Order: sequence, then C-alpha cells, then structure tokens
Amino acid sequence: MAGHLVEDFGLDSEAVALLLNESRTYLVGRARYAEAEPLYQRALAIRERVLGPDHPSTATSFNNLAFLYYQQGRNGEAEPLYQRALAICEKVLEPDHPSTVLTVRSYALFLRERGRAAEAEKLEARFKDPFNLS
Repeated sequence: MAGHLVEDFGLDSEAVALLLNESRTYLVGRARYAEAEPLYQRALAIRERVLGPDHPSTATSFNNLAFLYYQQGRNGEAEPLYQRALAICEKVLEPDHPSTVLTVRSYALFLRERGRAAEAEKLEARFKDPFNLS
C-alpha cells in the first residue's frame, strides 16, 4: 500500500501527502477505516512538516482525520481536530473561503450529531457561506 512505500523510501512532500489523501478517500468510501487512518495521519504529519502547522492544507488534513474519527464514533478524538482545523482557517483564510466553509460545516454537523445544535448555530453564524449551502 502507499503508506508502506512512503515509510520505506522516506518520501516527504506535498505531492505524497496528496496521494495519501486520495488513497484514504478511496478506503473511507469503502468503510475501510483501519486502513485509512494511518494514511490520514501520515498526510497530516507530512503537511505539518513540509507546509507548516498553520497552512490551509494542514487544516484540511486535520478536518479529514476528524471526520474519520467521527465516522468511527471516536468523538473525543475528533473534536480537538475539528477545533484545530477551524483555528488554522480562522488564522490564515477569509471567513468565506471554501476551506473555511467546509471546516465550519463539518464541525457544525459533528456538533449537531452530538446534540449541541445551539453551539453549531453559533459557529455557523460567525461565517458566511459563499455557496449558500446552509
């Protein structure tokens, strides 16, 4: 699998992180979460190292890993990752940037599913959705 090749050859680049993200998308789509998790984690580690901890692509990796944990019912692990993704977006992107909107929508869905609709609404009220997906 791609993850083993990355480890074996010490590949560290944004292109590799993108490949890992695409591989995990395939696996998650087939509910193969255990196989997808190390790919998510490796992509996140590469992006943090190569692009920096506050890069929009790093935020995307945090959001992706949070969503994986959410799908598995690992909510205690998911929420801090959603929060980190949102913090990066707030720091480096505009409130109506598509990545910010996606992160807000993902985190708000998570909050609603946890019975925290008021928090979700408050979060969404802080951001503008340029696609009117609300």
